[in-house]
Amino acid sequence: MLARRRVLLAVTGGVAAYKSAFLARRLVEAGAEVRVALSESAQEFIGAQTFAAITGSNPSIGLFGQDEVSPHTELARWADIVIVAPATAATLSRAANGLSDDLISATLLATQKPILFAPAMHTEMWENPATQRNIATLRRDGYHFVGPNEGELAGGDVGLGRVSEPDEIVVKAASILGSAGDGQMVLVTAGGTRESVDPVRYLGNRSSGKMGHAIADEAVRRGYRVTLVTTSDLPVSPAVKVVQVESAQEMQDAVSAIDADIAVMAAAVADFRPVNRSADKLQRADGLDQIDLEPTPDILASVVARDPRPVVVGFAAETGGVERGIEKARKKKVDLFVYNNVTEEGSGFGTDTNRVVLIGPDGSTEELPQMPKTQVASNLWDRISSIAAVPR
Repeated sequence: MLARRRVLLAVTGGVAAYKSAFLARRLVEAGAEVRVALSESAQEFIGAQTFAAITGSNPSIGLFGQDEVSPHTELARWADIVIVAPATAATLSRAANGLSDDLISATLLATQKPILFAPAMHTEMWENPATQRNIATLRRDGYHFVGPNEGELAGGDVGLGRVSEPDEIVVKAASILGSAGDGQMVLVTAGGTRESVDPVRYLGNRSSGKMGHAIADEAVRRGYRVTLVTTSDLPVSPAVKVVQVESAQEMQDAVSAIDADIAVMAAAVADFRPVNRSADKLQRADGLDQIDLEPTPDILASVVARDPRPVVVGFAAETGGVERGIEKARKKKVDLFVYNNVTEEGSGFGTDTNRVVLIGPDGSTEELPQMPKTQVASNLWDRISSIAAVPR
């Protein structure tokens, strides 16, 4: 399940730390190479030698006095995924606010790989508004969560806050990484193309590129090698190879030069462009009777037609019902189609949230609730990973 994956298990200070020894064993049994980082308070609950015996390597226990010059950056680069289990309320607070005052929080801040939190705390602490604000911030930033569950807590209490069981955490980690993410090449397109009328004006659309950039970031977090062809200058993970373009033709040329196992075509490509582009700015005084248009290249169709064909995900930003998306999904012959109605509040261009419908090639649909685009990207990669894992 996690063969040859490098897993950093970060254990923070809670009674549930004893379960992390079982989790380490399950990770090893799943084929992972495991390293452990212990917080100072975690050592009050479980000893470093326990993890050394299970994983075959001594845990890292601080920023100073280690063999490595910079232990947090070394661990951050080494890991394919970081699992924080148990994740205390204090740990979530540090992560949400970007603190780096100990080995674990500094490693979380330094890594570009997926981070999975398995929270464990009393129900009152979990439900506290401060904790919920921190969780909302972390989810928006693209971090992953498993649990907590209902059950017995420290001190004999019963309620929500029990850490997830080790097997549940292992399955979630494997899902995040994807069964074939390591080494696979991913192409993502993003943003709205601009078709020049003259050196000043263009025909375009309102797409910001936020969704496509979130998809590229999530792919990197899951271990894919990612090339992003984009019209947007939004920030993206340093691990993403970025190809900047402007027009549909430039995007077509860039896409055609990139080999990919998976192609996620999230860009809003203009359907038409001016037949003739004026070399000089058009003057109001000269008047303009009409602008003659011609179709732009169908970039999605060109990727679907490849041999061998990658897994292809198409997007449609529409203003009508989902029936339009279903019709397009069948016509385009993609493996997965993502539809959203841009007239819905919080689901249009430039927003930080989205509400999408995932459409299968058979017309089946799965409606997702409105959520941050980072979370949409996570849900989307869960589906893509399962599709990519099936032999074609």
